[in-house]
Amino acid sequence: MKRLLKEGVRYVIGVLFLVCLLFLGFNPQFKQFIDIPTSIVLFEGSETAVEANGFAIEGNSHIEVEQMESQTILQGIKTGHTNVTLQNGNWPAKKIDVSVLPEIKVVPGGQSIGVKLNTEGVLVVGHHKIDTKSGQRSPGEFAGIEVGDMITNINGEKMHTMSEVSKQVQHAGEENQELKVKVLRGEKEITTVLKPEKAKGDHLYRLGLYIRDSAAGVGTMTFYEPESKRYGALGHVISDIDTKKPVSVLNGQLLRSSVTSISRGINGEPGEKLASISKDREILGTIHKNSALGIYGTLNETVQLKNNVYDQPLPISTASEVKEGPAKILTVLDGEEVEQFDIEIVSSTPQESPATKGMIIKVTDKRLLEKTGGIVQGMSGSPIIQGDKIVGAVTHVFVNDPTSGYGCHISWMLEESGIHTGLVKHQAQAS
Repeated sequence: MKRLLKEGVRYVIGVLFLVCLLFLGFNPQFKQFIDIPTSIVLFEGSETAVEANGFAIEGNSHIEVEQMESQTILQGIKTGHTNVTLQNGNWPAKKIDVSVLPEIKVVPGGQSIGVKLNTEGVLVVGHHKIDTKSGQRSPGEFAGIEVGDMITNINGEKMHTMSEVSKQVQHAGEENQELKVKVLRGEKEITTVLKPEKAKGDHLYRLGLYIRDSAAGVGTMTFYEPESKRYGALGHVISDIDTKKPVSVLNGQLLRSSVTSISRGINGEPGEKLASISKDREILGTIHKNSALGIYGTLNETVQLKNNVYDQPLPISTASEVKEGPAKILTVLDGEEVEQFDIEIVSSTPQESPATKGMIIKVTDKRLLEKTGGIVQGMSGSPIIQGDKIVGAVTHVFVNDPTSGYGCHISWMLEESGIHTGLVKHQAQAS
């Protein structure tokens, strides 16, 4: 009897606990309290609104707090760190860490750019059979070399160009020798041995591999920092057209380009900007990084890069400051003229790690929709501006809806460029 009574009490307590959880889940005040972040990042002079009131500041304050009827405005005053305590109605106190960072300003881009990348080694993009006296075969494939591998070393010598590889292959073939080949497969280094073959009636020895030592394309400049001349562009990685794998960069050149025509996007088929390198092949700068968030490097000291829309540095926005609503992008539709077009930020998500899909955006500008159908290839990297702040860059288009696409937060690109290495750490803590 006592056992049944105990089980009944436990059952009742469990039901009451479940009811309380359901009640809290539907209680708007509790949900609001839970949604308040435990960390906030601000720049000097910027502010953010928290949907609650009842804040108290602890210790030396680097912020100002303005209590409103249903929310509180936190404004960064000077660089540093402080804590605030929130007592929201009858809910228990909640501590919030607030970091105030120095204001960061960069010049927005929008210019059409040409990109030429030299790979870290020689990229294998395919196999082919050699018609030898012993039959058709590919020495490279037989040796275990795969499409996407990067040939980095042959017989102890580093390989950077196709001509360097050809020289080694021809010498080994003429001397009837094997080649000791090192390839990079992802992050793993593999060593193999192969012997070049010569096709019937041919005087050249071959590996039975299609190889490439460079890649090229077009895109859009996102920003540059006027003092260091560091820049960021594209907003996504450059991948090899055949292997679909990211291009491992040794170095590269950033070139001025001009948009010649546009192929409109339709549902299921993205459009494309067609561009050509400027006649004088002006080199704007160097490329030293090809990352998941675009290409990065340094502009030449003599280069004057203007968009004639925003040619003065603008402050950047943290991910938490980005609001759903109207914004603009800068991009080129014809020649080299940078124009601004209306978009809407549909959603914005703070992230704990670098990602190209931090925002969903939608093109609302009638002229841009008429000309391009929305977001097209080559528009990647177009800076997104909201409230006279740079908030991010266009990265991808929705294949089945070219009027919409993704954007990345500007903070990730600044981290990749090396302009501000602490910003992402602070934002990751804040999210």
